[in-house]
Amino acid sequence: MHQLIDKKNRIVIYLIFLLILSTTSNKTLENQKNYSTTIKKINVLGLSNSKNLQIENKLNYFFYKNILMIKKEEIIKIISKYNIIEEYNIKKIYPSKLNINIKPTKIIAQISNNNKLLVGANGKLITTERTDESLPYLFGVFKAKEFLKFKKNIESSRFNFTDFKSILFYPSNRWDVITIDNILIKLPENNLLKSLNLAHKIIANNSFQNNRLIDLRISNHLIIQ
Repeated sequence: MHQLIDKKNRIVIYLIFLLILSTTSNKTLENQKNYSTTIKKINVLGLSNSKNLQIENKLNYFFYKNILMIKKEEIIKIISKYNIIEEYNIKKIYPSKLNINIKPTKIIAQISNNNKLLVGANGKLITTERTDESLPYLFGVFKAKEFLKFKKNIESSRFNFTDFKSILFYPSNRWDVITIDNILIKLPENNLLKSLNLAHKIIANNSFQNNRLIDLRISNHLIIQ
């Protein structure tokens, strides 16, 4: 009888021991699983090495966080602070890597009173250490929305931004441009595309090659000097 009780006790002890081992093993597996899905590598590509590294450092916040739990909106909130960025693609490489590919905006102008402040095709101002004398100078205080509208008209017209050496914005929401040949074109507030193409046609006409002013501000009126 005593031997039977001892045998039962041993069986109970074995079962308890197996239960403890099983629980510990499950916890270990779960911890390994969680660790394997935490972010251990962030790659930022598309900009200069220094700018890529700068953005990577800002994204260090996500290191060792579960890749499954991170929302792309959290990443976008950080990288959208960089005006140099035109487009980006965020890709989660499971189990533990983030790849962020960036397309920088094209620089199309520079601010007149600050040659280290450039204007991107995205309408944003970009601080830089480099200067580019081939870029047209922008005069006046404008909003990104106004500039992007103007940019769209230039791109749709027969002109390019490289055809201008100065672009002037007025509080009345009107633009003037000075070509690289020093021809001042005064544009109306509306019908920009039509006016730009007319100005281009006039400049291309040899009969007007000595003129330095094309005034298109008044509808259906043309002043050439």
